[in-house]
This record gives sequence, C-alpha cells and structure tokens, in this order.
Amino acid sequence: MSNTTTDSAETVDAVGLVFHVDLLILAVAAVFALATLPRAFARFSRGTEWQTGYILRSTRLDYRQPRRPPPLRSPPTPAEKPTPMPPEEPHVASSAGHEAVTSEESHTCVSHTQLIRRPSTRKAAAKLLPPHVRSWSAVLPPVGNLLRYRLDSGFSLGQALVLGLYSAILVYPVFFQSEPFTDPLRTGFVAMSQIPLVYLLATKNNLLGMILAVGYEKLNYIHRYAGMVLVLLSNVHTLGYIYEWASEGQLAAELKMPQRMWGLVALVALDIIYFFSTPFWRSKAYNIFFGSHIICFIIFLPTVYAHQPVVLPYVLAAAAAYGLDHILRLLKTRLFHGRIRPIPDLSMTRIEIPELNAGWRPGQHVRIRVLSTAMGWIGWAEVHPFTMASVVKTPEGLVLLCKNVGGWTRKLYEMAKVAGYGSEDGGMSRSVLIMVEGPYGGPGHSVFASYSAAMFIVGGSGITFALSALQNLVRVDLEGASRVKVIELVWCVQDPSSLTPLLPQFTALLQQSTYTPLHITVHYTRAAETLPSKASLPPGITLTAGRPRIGKVLDAVLQRTMSYGSGVKASMDITGVIVGVCGPVGLGDEVAQVVSSVDPSRRWAVGGIEIHEE
Repeated sequence: MSNTTTDSAETVDAVGLVFHVDLLILAVAAVFALATLPRAFARFSRGTEWQTGYILRSTRLDYRQPRRPPPLRSPPTPAEKPTPMPPEEPHVASSAGHEAVTSEESHTCVSHTQLIRRPSTRKAAAKLLPPHVRSWSAVLPPVGNLLRYRLDSGFSLGQALVLGLYSAILVYPVFFQSEPFTDPLRTGFVAMSQIPLVYLLATKNNLLGMILAVGYEKLNYIHRYAGMVLVLLSNVHTLGYIYEWASEGQLAAELKMPQRMWGLVALVALDIIYFFSTPFWRSKAYNIFFGSHIICFIIFLPTVYAHQPVVLPYVLAAAAAYGLDHILRLLKTRLFHGRIRPIPDLSMTRIEIPELNAGWRPGQHVRIRVLSTAMGWIGWAEVHPFTMASVVKTPEGLVLLCKNVGGWTRKLYEMAKVAGYGSEDGGMSRSVLIMVEGPYGGPGHSVFASYSAAMFIVGGSGITFALSALQNLVRVDLEGASRVKVIELVWCVQDPSSLTPLLPQFTALLQQSTYTPLHITVHYTRAAETLPSKASLPPGITLTAGRPRIGKVLDAVLQRTMSYGSGVKASMDITGVIVGVCGPVGLGDEVAQVVSSVDPSRRWAVGGIEIHEE
C-alpha cells in the first residue's frame, strides 16, 4: 500500500468501508448459523452429545452380560430369525461359518452385545429416542434439489451461490466511488480486510465451522476462493502503484523505500502460496504445497504489517485464529502405542489403539503421525487424515483402515507386513508409536439414529465411514435409543475378494440387528476367477457384479421405510431417510442426482430425504 491518496479516497473512509464490509460478511455467516439452531437444540438435548465429537479420551469399559427382552416387533419368520448370541468372552464374535474368530483373525471389530442396556418397557424406550428436526433441504425439497445440483464434479450450485454472494459483497467496496487501476489504495484495503477470513478458513479448528457445525474440509472451497481473491486484489494493488510511479519517473526511488520493499516481500509470499496451491502441486507434490503454505503464511503477516502498520488489527485477528487453532490441536493430540496389521485383500493397513476408546462420532476422522524411522526421513513427521472405522467404548478402541495409495501409506503397509501378520503361522502384529489428533468433521447436527431409515453408499476405502455408522446404529438400537426401521449398505469395490476380510464383521452386525433389518450389498466391477460361495454368505449379504442401481435401491428403502416397524417404532412418525455417501467424487454426484429425482409424493411420505457426504 501507499500513503498516496486520490480524490475519491479523500471522500471515502476506506478503512471504515472495508470494516463495515467485514461486519456484513459476519452478519451473513450469523444468518447461516441461526438456521442451524433448531437441529443444534435437538441434538444437544441429549446429554451424551456433549461428550462426543470433541476430545479423544480413554474410558473404562462397563461389561455386562446381554439381556434379551421380548422383541418390540412382531416375531420374525424362520428366514428372518436371528441366530442367538451366546454369552462368550468379549473378544469372540460368533458368526455362521466363522466360529471363534477373534478380532485379530478377522481384521474386524468384536461383538458389542456385552455392552447392551435395553429398557424393559415401551414407555422407557420412548424416552430414549432421539429427537428429530428436519434440515432445511428436507423442509423445502425444491430448494434442496436446486442447491445440490452439480455444476461440476464435486461442485454444487449451492457452493457457487455462496461464492457468488461473497464476490458480490466484495465488489461493492472495490468499485464504490473508485476505479481499481486509478485508485490502487482501495484494492489494497479490501485485500487487507480478507486476511483474517483466509487464515480462519485455513485452520482445522476454525470458529466459523464450529458455529455452523461443518467440518473444515467442507469449508475449504471458500478458503481457496478467498485466497485467490486476496492474491488478485494484492496484485492489482501493486501493479497500480508500479504503473503510477513509472509514469511519474519515481519507480526506482519508491522501490528503495523499506515500506515498499516489505510490501513486495508480502506479495511474493502470496504469489508463491498461489503457485504451489494449483492442482498439480497438491496432487503430485503435496509436501511442497503444504510446506510452502506454512512458510509463506508465517512470512506474510509480519511483512504486510511492516508495509502498512494500519493493518495491525487484521494481522492480529489472523494470528489469533492461527494461534487458537494450534492450541486446540495440541489439546486434541494424544500419543499412544498402536498395533498395525496388513489386510492384503483390501490393500489396507489396519491400525488399532485399544487405550483410546471414546470421544468421537461416526463419520469423524483423525490426523495421525506414525513416529517410526521405518517411515523414512520425513515420513515420521507427515500428518495424514483417516476416518474412524470403529465405534466408541469397545475393547479394540480406535480403529483405522489406511488404504495403500501413496508413498506414505505404502511405507506403512510394508512396515505392517514385516510383522508377518496374515502368514500361515499366524504372525503377530507390530506395535508402533502413533500421534493422534482429532476428531474432526462428522455429520454435524445430524443424528443418524433420529431418522426412520439409514442408507449408506460407499466406494472402496469409504467403507470405514459406513462401518462406524453401522456399528453405532446397531448399538443404539439394541439400547432402545434409535428410530431407525431400515438400514441399507451398498459397498462398491473392484475385486470381490475385498468382502472376505470384513465378512465376519458384517455377519456379527447382521446377528446383532435383531430389532432393525440390516441388508448389505457388495458390488464388484472387476472380473474375478473365484468368487465367495453363496453358502458362505449369511442371509442379509448379497454379492453382485456391476455398478449399483442407486435409484432402484433407494426406492426399495423408501418402500420398506413406510411399511416396516412394530412396537414402539410402529407408533412413531416417519422422520425421514438419511443417505450417507463416502467414496469417489463421482459417486457423490450420482447419489445427489438420484436423491433429487425422487418423486415429491414419495419424498413427503417418508418425511424427507437428506444427504451426508464424507
């Protein structure tokens, strides 16, 4: 920036103008926050919601022998009758064709029936049911369908409208009684006013996401766009003054001034950030992208202050957001020894941390560092996010399934293979020191157990999200704290052998879902020489070739939702269908299109359809 001012700058208080623009942006964010309050009140009306989703912790497990009260629905037919679960030891999950399969042998979670606390009366059960408040997309289906319409892969019309509104707000201070190329001071002030927003949205624990109950990853598109706006305005500001000084023959003299030199350093830092933020660097050399971000972010704040001291409030606000984020990261970080094992059929590494067994919600993820020299000179310091594949308060604790897709995960997989797990002699797992940070993300104010039906469509490693959600739904249903009548899982994989490692866990979940029907369909897209025999698949699991017909599956779920239910659930209002998606971007686009095409009468009959994308 420069102390030079134009006639328009003398008539308009630029500092005051951009400050009021920031207040307007805050007001818009407050409107979105107010829209989430009804669901927030419903969620936090249950005391347990205050204890999960924020801090990972260890808790003592309260083992109880399972109790089998009279079923709350009509007696099942012989084909539907579940296999009784004997009171075995906690580490044993009995399943058809997999007797006495332990957690280590099946790569899966243990049975949770020893933790069941089932109310004995319908009146008591009704009090445990979670309250349900429909989202605005379910209240106003035409608006919801319009907002989720995909303009590009992974980019919806709703996101475009948010960015458009943000752009419209900034256009006003840039052009109000000003011309960007003849009044470069104004563009500098507008750029300055966006520094706190860019830094805030770059953090993992940002206040905006907390207020809106939205994970940082869902707000990242605004961060990228606001960052581009900051870079654009800063370059226009600089080029405007360079042109002005060159026209007056003062360019060399002006650039020798320390204030101008610091401004150029700040601009170079911004341009480096932008250059290394392009898709090429993010996908091909993520460490360079990440490292340049951190270094230049730190350089930018003091240099922009040295360039123009009037930006001090904005610099302090950005530094406060950055500092608060790192304080919260430190509070959310835990250091434990975990067990790692390879799962060859899934090309994944399984991580178990038994001592860390509480504090997260289904769908949330953690960021981990594996502190081992086997990860390489830099690998031990790298941080990678993974979705939890387990439910809280189980003997195996926190479980992660890490797909072998890159250099870091490949080293982790090779390190796990050294332990010999999966060999014919039943080798042992390997213990490593792991730094766990989180939890982050998740379903926000949505409570899956408050819907009448839950449908999960996942691809490949997205099964981790579904596993956590399914285990939680089955558990709360056994405790009488679920409204869900129908649970459907559709898993898309390339190789049908991917089903084998998770078959014992799927079987256990089917046996435990005694009050709510659970159906699992696995679709494979690659031809295989051998397929699991139908005799080895328990009732409730289907293995099918080809891509799933999502519309047909959703239609069946809607039909079952309207017809199923007995006991307490039969007397309940239908509270809608939640569709959870996790996998490739194209899968989410397809599901959004299918949900939007549902007939309005059927949508109304089930109480609305909502989508949660991980």
